[in-house]
Amino acid sequence: MFTGIIEEVGKVNQVQLGKLMVNAGIVLQGTELGSSIAVNGVCLTVTGFNSIAFSVDVMPETLKRANLGKLKVGDAVNLERPMVMGGRLGGHLVQGHIDGTGRVLALKHENEASLMHFEVPHRLMRYLAVKGFIAVDGASLTVVETGENSFAVSLVDYTQQHTILGKRKVGDIVNLEVDIIAKYVESLTSAHSGGVTFDFLKENGFISN
Repeated sequence: MFTGIIEEVGKVNQVQLGKLMVNAGIVLQGTELGSSIAVNGVCLTVTGFNSIAFSVDVMPETLKRANLGKLKVGDAVNLERPMVMGGRLGGHLVQGHIDGTGRVLALKHENEASLMHFEVPHRLMRYLAVKGFIAVDGASLTVVETGENSFAVSLVDYTQQHTILGKRKVGDIVNLEVDIIAKYVESLTSAHSGGVTFDFLKENGFISN
């Protein structure tokens, strides 16, 4: 589980079939074989590392769902280690399981902030709400606008300087993970689950006797 607060920007130094090697610094602290690191929001398992880089295997399913298959040597990537229990949750709960990819539609600078619009698959729009959360390339962001098949976020100067989002251009493909709470709400209220009933509310402490 991650928070969507990017710890550093790494650089891809090797790309092979089903394998990536990334130069890094901060995220190597405490890393062991089998540790998890989110690369552009994708939870991956460390299969090797040294003092300046780590390697991960990337499954074919991950390449289909995420933008990792487009990475080249020299590309920058967002990196985050898993959250520590008892620590502050600065962003929101991020699993590192990509729901789909989006495309940068437009960029508009507003003083020190930047308004970034994304085109997204229609199936993901039901999980998006103004002031709700979404992880874009692993970065926890707040939705400020929604359209029929698009949404927008406002990037403060810090986010632009300390993640790869500040370098994104119109047409770039980004990884998207919607808020896990929105997915659970959908599951609970769907027809096959029986919906949110009086008994469900009572059993979970929302209604007292």
